[in-house]
Amino acid sequence: MKLSIIIFLTFLAFGCKTKTHKQESAYQATVTFNEAYRPQFHFSPDSMWMNDPNGMVYYEGEYHLFYQYYPDSTVWGPMHWGHAVSTDLVHWQHLPIALYPDSLGYIFSGSAVIDWNNTTGLGNDNIPPMVAIYTYHDPVGAEQGRIDYQTQAIAYSLDKGRTWTKYAHNPVLKNPGIIDFRDPKVFWYEPDKKWIMTLAVKDHISFYSSKDMKSWQHESDFRSDIASYGGVWECPDLFSLKSDNNEEKWVLIVNINPGAPNGGSGTQYFVGEFDGHTFTNENKELFWIDYGKDDYAGVTWSDIPKSDGRRIFMGWMSNWQYSQIVPTEKWRSAMTFPRTVTLKKENGNYRILSNPVREIKNIQEKLEIVSDLKPNKKGNYSGHLPFRSSPQELKFTIESKSEKLSDFALTLSNDFKQQLILGYNAKQQQFYINRDKSGDVSFSNEFTGNHIAPFSINNSEIKLQILLDVSSIEVFINEGELVMTEIMFPSQPYDLYKISGSDIKVTQFEAIRLKSIW
Repeated sequence: MKLSIIIFLTFLAFGCKTKTHKQESAYQATVTFNEAYRPQFHFSPDSMWMNDPNGMVYYEGEYHLFYQYYPDSTVWGPMHWGHAVSTDLVHWQHLPIALYPDSLGYIFSGSAVIDWNNTTGLGNDNIPPMVAIYTYHDPVGAEQGRIDYQTQAIAYSLDKGRTWTKYAHNPVLKNPGIIDFRDPKVFWYEPDKKWIMTLAVKDHISFYSSKDMKSWQHESDFRSDIASYGGVWECPDLFSLKSDNNEEKWVLIVNINPGAPNGGSGTQYFVGEFDGHTFTNENKELFWIDYGKDDYAGVTWSDIPKSDGRRIFMGWMSNWQYSQIVPTEKWRSAMTFPRTVTLKKENGNYRILSNPVREIKNIQEKLEIVSDLKPNKKGNYSGHLPFRSSPQELKFTIESKSEKLSDFALTLSNDFKQQLILGYNAKQQQFYINRDKSGDVSFSNEFTGNHIAPFSINNSEIKLQILLDVSSIEVFINEGELVMTEIMFPSQPYDLYKISGSDIKVTQFEAIRLKSIW
């Protein structure tokens, strides 16, 4: 018997039955998050390893965030579902681990829904069950060389996600003989009164349907000539969204690793029609929800009330190229700030626009408007950021003196001569981020280089909204038409800025200090 199998069986015998001190401390509200590089307004685990967001669902005033979690190391290991809740998508309360590995395997990614009509029969006393559907990954089967070691299973909760019972007859969807068969995203399809499962199957998406989430039938498969096939397809999502011209369209999110435009992992999407059986893509080009290096495995919340009406997205803020070796010590990884996604028709394609959720106002502490915007003799704008050592939200409006936007670069830096550069290349029609000198980059050669994003603009003005945390930057360009997310590890916060360009004028600069969510 191989060592990894022995370790897994030992883990099942002892690790699943008792909680370690680290597990107990993971939901203590008294913890203060002030280690080096610790994000101050992005969700991160109390300790140890985290990756994909899972089971994101809203119920009775709480946004639930489950996530891939290994409580015994800061690198990937036997997967659990960690758990946190929020009433405003900004402040998070850590809760006990929701799902532990068992004899069927590790608990891989999946989704959660509220079974309002109790189609599963798992509800009780008029309480609709919260149902989690997830992938079992059997490491013993994988070690033995089998190809059917990933299956789909369900668990349910009747106390707002605080405790969970696994369905006695799991798995509910067995493996047909495909190595990569995982990450179920489920929603209720009202026209046919059935559940739809969107499943990642190696290099395509399979759709399944069920009346009760216990028995599933294959409906169809999706591939596309314009898709990226550089790696394994993972963590899909399917939802309807009205476009800016009031058309109802279906959006299919497909995460892939590797195969992203700047290397490693990323999130592509398709837009078209879904009839309860088949998805048809209508876009002529392939688009990515985020062109930075560090937004992966992103999906959206289920059961957001109709009175709210938003589709809210969150991703894992890292990249598999270096996620396990970044220079944090007590914990690894954070999530992107939650984003509202909308749909816009442009040049015959449907594009996703992403913007920070409006609840960001809950941590906006002080506004500073920089009114004395005068360039120096070289034409550059520079100075100290208004809030030197605090996480902040920055807003810039930059204009060119000519008819079209010209080259410019925004550099954020500190006294250690560490810098992060966001720029626009007019000739190439590309935005770029460079973090070669951003801080500690020694851990990976994949971390540096110019990370580019195509962006064609026909006017002379651009608007930038930047969320700057201790170890991350999220850039929203022209109200979410383009998004770039990157992590970085400076020795101290960036407190200086410079905007350079031979033909530009800065017409707006606002900064908002953001309070820590911890």
